[in-house]
Amino acid sequence: MAETGASNDPVPSPDAALSPVARAEHFVWLTARVLEQRRFAYHFSRGTTGTAGTAGTGTAGTAGTTDVGGDQAADAVETALNAYATGDGGYGYALEPDLRGPVSQPLHVGHALRVLDSIRRCGGQRVERVCRYLTSVSTPDGALPAIHPSQRGYPSAPFVPLLDDPPSELLATGPVVGLLHRNEVWHAWLFRATDFCWAAVESLEKSHPYEVQAAVAFLDGAPDRPRAQAAADRLGRLVREQRLVALDPAALDAQPVAPGYAPGEHHFPHDFAKAPESLARAWFTDEELARSLDFLEQDQRSDGGWPVRWRQWAPGTALEARPIVTIEALRTLRAYGRSID
Repeated sequence: MAETGASNDPVPSPDAALSPVARAEHFVWLTARVLEQRRFAYHFSRGTTGTAGTAGTGTAGTAGTTDVGGDQAADAVETALNAYATGDGGYGYALEPDLRGPVSQPLHVGHALRVLDSIRRCGGQRVERVCRYLTSVSTPDGALPAIHPSQRGYPSAPFVPLLDDPPSELLATGPVVGLLHRNEVWHAWLFRATDFCWAAVESLEKSHPYEVQAAVAFLDGAPDRPRAQAAADRLGRLVREQRLVALDPAALDAQPVAPGYAPGEHHFPHDFAKAPESLARAWFTDEELARSLDFLEQDQRSDGGWPVRWRQWAPGTALEARPIVTIEALRTLRAYGRSID
């Protein structure tokens, strides 16, 4: 009789001789949600034959990748993403794995816009509906809270603040505004939200890596390029002065992590400059970036996936997050010309 219940046997790992993208494909098919399966197929797989990493043409997304997928593959990504859509124009259902439940949240919307941007579908009526949702949940100064109070009553990461009257946050607003500008979206919501982002970025004195990443996402899409360049230059100096970036992956024991972050939750040059065209690329020397990319290459695990470095609080969230991290690691490596095939 067959045994029931979970097995203690290790999960089978792909052949170590395979390419990074082929090993990642094994990991994605084994563990990922449908959305990440479809995203992987769009970015890396030709058709559904399992031949990952065959390069196509065309660029998409902030990582400047060369993608295999065409319209049919993009349609499949969009269909999978629509499963997370909510009736108010936002997105929910744990699209961002650390926020569970059916309710819309600004962080879910930011995640959805990144997906749409990566397949060149960040426009049209779907984004018009998103902007109406953003208007409905904005704070009095026209920006977004990190977590809307509607999350209360549903599971969420213990490090996520749930407030009845949450303040505006660059962490939530910056990436959304940057992506909408990048895709030449025009909506009334953007006017005050853009003003908020400029004021927040240009007044930053003490920050942390995720907030800096949000600032970079805004600046990379902001229409006023000279102003964005000046703000990025100042922000880069702040990142180095406050030791928010691990410049030497071989000496992480000497590198502090930000208050409230998990042990070992370091951030590297490639985490800020996810593509060569990012304004954050100028913050790092060629040698510093090369060390960072070397570390990223070597961080692929034996099961084919990349690890999650932030604090884990539930088994399901870690399982859902790793394929997301894996896809972004491959896109970053390919954007900088590293061989993944």
